[in-house]
Amino acid sequence: MYTADGQLWIATGETPIMLDPSMANRHGLIAGATGTGKTISLKVMAETLSTAGVPVFMVDIKGDVCGIAKAGEENKHVTEQLEKCGVKDEFPFKEYPTVFWDVYGEKGIPVRTAVSDMGPTLLARLLGLNATQEGVLEIAFRVADDEKLLLIDTKDLRSMLTYISDNAKEIQTKYGNVSAQSVGAIMRSLLALENAGGDVFFGEPELDIKDWIKTTAKSEGIINVLDCVKLANEPLLYSTFLLWLMTDLYEMLPEVGDLDKPRMVFFFDEAHMLFSDAPKALVDKIEQVVRLIRSKGVGIYFITQSPADIPDAVLSQLGNRIQHALRAFTPADQKAVKAAAQTFRANPDFDTEEAISVLGTGEALVSFLDNDGAPSVVQRAFILPPQSFMGPCGDDVRSKIVNGSDLYLKYKDAVDNRSAYETLEEVREAKEQAKAEAEAEKERIKQEKEAEKERIAREKEEARERREKEHEQDRRERELKKKFSAVNKVASSALSQIGREVGREVLRGIFGTRRR
Repeated sequence: MYTADGQLWIATGETPIMLDPSMANRHGLIAGATGTGKTISLKVMAETLSTAGVPVFMVDIKGDVCGIAKAGEENKHVTEQLEKCGVKDEFPFKEYPTVFWDVYGEKGIPVRTAVSDMGPTLLARLLGLNATQEGVLEIAFRVADDEKLLLIDTKDLRSMLTYISDNAKEIQTKYGNVSAQSVGAIMRSLLALENAGGDVFFGEPELDIKDWIKTTAKSEGIINVLDCVKLANEPLLYSTFLLWLMTDLYEMLPEVGDLDKPRMVFFFDEAHMLFSDAPKALVDKIEQVVRLIRSKGVGIYFITQSPADIPDAVLSQLGNRIQHALRAFTPADQKAVKAAAQTFRANPDFDTEEAISVLGTGEALVSFLDNDGAPSVVQRAFILPPQSFMGPCGDDVRSKIVNGSDLYLKYKDAVDNRSAYETLEEVREAKEQAKAEAEAEKERIKQEKEAEKERIAREKEEARERREKEHEQDRRERELKKKFSAVNKVASSALSQIGREVGREVLRGIFGTRRR
């Protein structure tokens, strides 16, 4: 509840326990075993911040957080809790201004970002790459940046990986080695992501985080609820998405210093997924973002079962604590309880470690930062009941809110603008065309050479045939000459004889006597 003096009333111990809005951006932790009331604490804090005019982001893992968009209802459990909290006046049930989001676009407004905006570090974690493969991915991003190629969706990344693989020799001298094996491994991981439906997260129009930092006309902070019932089945996608949100918010917002109240508060449920199997380098970056984002006016609250789920470097940044019950059935459980108790400033009135094991549902150990930024003494308290509905809001309420939002019109339809894929396809097609033209020119030259060769051969053959013909003609002429010469001789001899005989006959005929 938001009190008249501007404090955030969250719980009641011996006295009401308030959180000063100016300390709400100092981050926090809501921890406890399943079924001990973490969702109640989460909703109460979100409702109170919204009433104070602070926009909120929440994830809905089980599908019941969405009830914040519907007014609560009176029942005996609520009445008992109100009595424990010392709320004697009328407790107003109300709905809160809510916008529903969904990475898959099924139960809320689609959430998308560009591959380039996620960056190689988070994408490598999402794809489960080793150090060598991550290095190749970083080269792909660097080449894309240098060549002014936009990596929007997974087909852009595929084209970029193919490009650096095809041009590995040229790229190696400037960026480093690009092995075909590493590119192939990244391609296979990318295929697995697409088969799991994770590729729907990459595309346009991209989410503008500023659309989450809004208030209503009544100055109530908008509560952005991300449906994660399906997304949580893909832990890597879920955790990487939340890390991207946190880093994107950090990069986008300007420094504002200490404010009277946060510009926005993020609640990350199942926070252990953020750090599970995360390399130290990534944990260090998360710790850095958590530490520095406070100066951007953003508060981050992790919700998990045990404080041990959070790395110490991050845990030390979480000043506001709500610890629900932890069950100590095993030695490991007992160790976790002891560790959780040690994170609080001790209260001499009770044993913190013992109290954690016996807290009831809706009851918690609470320690908020005071006005000086110091942790208050831990108190055992009852958390106020939510003013909104405990349970799912219903598909009809959700659909009405989603379809009635201006943001739905802005983000509902995916668009495929020109990006690396189209550019590289044009380059590839140009190269193929140039190659085809070169092959055609080469074939033309080859055909010309073959035609010239055939022409020369033909001319040689024709010359040979002419020579043979001329030789044959010469031979025939010689034979004819020989024959003609022989005939001439015979003819000459015959004619001579005939001539003699004729002459004799003529002589005999003229003189009448024979000439001897």
